Amino acid sequence: MLRVLAVDDEKPALEELLYLLRSDPRVRSAEGATDATEALRRISRALDAGPDGDDAIDVVFLDIHMAGLTGLDVAKLLAGFARPPLIVFVTAHEGFAVQAFDLKAVDYVLKPVRRERLAEAVRRVSDLADSTREPRLSVPVPQPAHTHSPPAVTGTAVPGGGPDQIPVELGGVTRFVSIDDIAYVEAQGDYARLHTAEGSHLVRIPLSTLEERWASRGFVRIHRSHLVALGRIDELRLDAGATTVRVGSAELAVSRRHARQLRDLLMRHARR
Repeated sequence: MLRVLAVDDEKPALEELLYLLRSDPRVRSAEGATDATEALRRISRALDAGPDGDDAIDVVFLDIHMAGLTGLDVAKLLAGFARPPLIVFVTAHEGFAVQAFDLKAVDYVLKPVRRERLAEAVRRVSDLADSTREPRLSVPVPQPAHTHSPPAVTGTAVPGGGPDQIPVELGGVTRFVSIDDIAYVEAQGDYARLHTAEGSHLVRIPLSTLEERWASRGFVRIHRSHLVALGRIDELRLDAGATTVRVGSAELAVSRRHARQLRDLLMRHARR
């Protein structure tokens, strides 16, 4: 179960967030801090005590706009620790999502906080906290003879855009990424991160929407947080009942509910 620190300099918002967190059965404890300085002091004490200490913190639910240090400042400071707690940003502002996920945030929840949306963030943190493992058995996935590497994204803007492309914003410029260049998609709160050989792009489209749109293009759901291009899977790995896939240099967890369907799809794909 999760040990949580919630940080918000607006007391009513903090009390509401703590109430919702404490009502979630996956949360063992939830304490609050009203400013970044207090939060950093508690986190430092928790890190000194170690993961089994009485003051241990698994995840910090962190507001962004606060007096003094911002939530982004706190996240940057925590990135310097060897084993910092996980971070979920809770904010009224949409414009910091890219910075938040660049700082390895697990989720980005917009205010006013809905119970169902917060529960989803807790699920993502809980899944991530439980997913540490060392794969021991590697099973190569046979590839069909006609499989080829798609052209790399050059980053040059393409006028127009069609059903084979998706628009992304980069530095105020709209560019079009070929769907065939996308290896996998990662859910990040209300956004999705598209991973290609050349890098990644954040778009404000739910993963469930991309799953529906791209099913006919060979994208399959393997986890609550990941959608993968079937032809980009290089290996299927098994470890004591846990399943992962390797997509290029990335290793992605496969949930139990999707594991059997994925194995069947891979076998059918390889026979083509």
